[in-house]
Amino acid sequence: MSHLAEHAAKYDDIEGDKPALKWRWQLHEGALDRLREAGASVSDETLEAARSRATGNDIATLIYTSGTTGNPKGVVLTHANFVDLSNNISVSLAEIVDAPGASTLLFVTLAHVFARFISVMCISNGIRVGHQANTKELVEALGTFKPTFLLAVPRVFEKVYNSALQKATTGGKKPIFIRAVRVGVTYSRALDAGRVPFLLRMQYRLYDKLVFSKLRATLGGNVRHAVSGSAPLGEFLSHFYRALGVIILEGYGLTETTAPLSVNLPSNFQIGTVGPPIPGCSVRLDEDGELLVKGLNVFREYWQNEDATAEAFTADGWFRTGDLAELNEDGYITITGRKKDLIVTAGGKNVAPSKLEDILRADPIIGECVVVGDGKPFIGAIMTLDSETLPAWLESKGVSPDISLAEAATNEAVLHHVQAAVDRANKTVSRAESIRKFKILDYEFNLEDGTLTPKLSIKRHIVMKKIMPEVEALYEGVSSAQLP
Repeated sequence: MSHLAEHAAKYDDIEGDKPALKWRWQLHEGALDRLREAGASVSDETLEAARSRATGNDIATLIYTSGTTGNPKGVVLTHANFVDLSNNISVSLAEIVDAPGASTLLFVTLAHVFARFISVMCISNGIRVGHQANTKELVEALGTFKPTFLLAVPRVFEKVYNSALQKATTGGKKPIFIRAVRVGVTYSRALDAGRVPFLLRMQYRLYDKLVFSKLRATLGGNVRHAVSGSAPLGEFLSHFYRALGVIILEGYGLTETTAPLSVNLPSNFQIGTVGPPIPGCSVRLDEDGELLVKGLNVFREYWQNEDATAEAFTADGWFRTGDLAELNEDGYITITGRKKDLIVTAGGKNVAPSKLEDILRADPIIGECVVVGDGKPFIGAIMTLDSETLPAWLESKGVSPDISLAEAATNEAVLHHVQAAVDRANKTVSRAESIRKFKILDYEFNLEDGTLTPKLSIKRHIVMKKIMPEVEALYEGVSSAQLP
């Protein structure tokens, strides 16, 4: 057994006294060259014998779930899961994978099944792949690598937009940026409606030259498509990126489905949905609205966990995704919430927190948002601030950019801005589902304390334990009878 580490810190974390651990290698110290040298003496016949021993039903990899709703479970994925799904999705996304000079820059961690699957798909289709683990160096990497398509979680697309907004604000160009965004989003919606008025078309061409062309350049200049997964992107950002000239194809999948089980088609995408099922994959809704799936991409079992495996499937063999969904007349899927995350207020109202959370996370200075209120008289929210975009925003408001997160959490300008964001989000839901009170934390969630997964999703059960004092404080002294 060997361990290949990317960073020295990870290398130092590895316990060297494990008897099964034969080698510890680091990428930046020539690990790939050492691997190449170690394999030089292996004959072609030996290599072919090892390669051909495996069958489609054999285990290809073991990936543990992120543990967002409970303890991580080892997901057994076979060679057939990867090979068959790769072949089928290559047909669905032929416009992307068969494009001349197709290339992508991966910055989603390879510990995540999405990145692992995309790596396999790119190899099978001869697509050039680059890797950039540090998202702070992403813009520079995009400029040099110039990918034709991207794959990311919604948080990355949100940060690109928020960074562009902050850059325009600090450069005194916020008004023109906002006008460009409004025209671009209106233009994209008009495309969906099937008619773009002449004046709107002329306005869009102007702002495309003044604003959008420069933003395209920051992405490398060649990006035409992007695939977004792991959480809803939001209608606004979908239209914004289309105005930018980048079609974001929302998809959906789980570790248990070898990543994608559905994705929008380049030639027929519907904003707000996660597309139709991939060929070879079938879906249906259970009586309570839970999305069930069968197909060539569904995992074999949970590693050494027969009870969890049995619980994950219906009596007739459909995998329970745990997500609530809707299917439209075209067979396109819309994810409406996580079944386990449903909040039931004291008044009996069922609330899916993801809708409000997604809207608020898209705000320039809000980092994470956790909607709460299970068994409580009203809906509340606990939020963090984004330490990357916050300083520039504070400076634009005449506030020192060097204040701490604790000071920012109680700053009048910050509170006023967050309240306005909450008010806008509340307009998208009924009064019973709206956020009545919120609290801003003086810290951020992170990978180190276990509150975030490697794909930057919150681990809700861990987060809820951590923020319980703040949640209880929201409802202190409040009873149902006091509510209007």
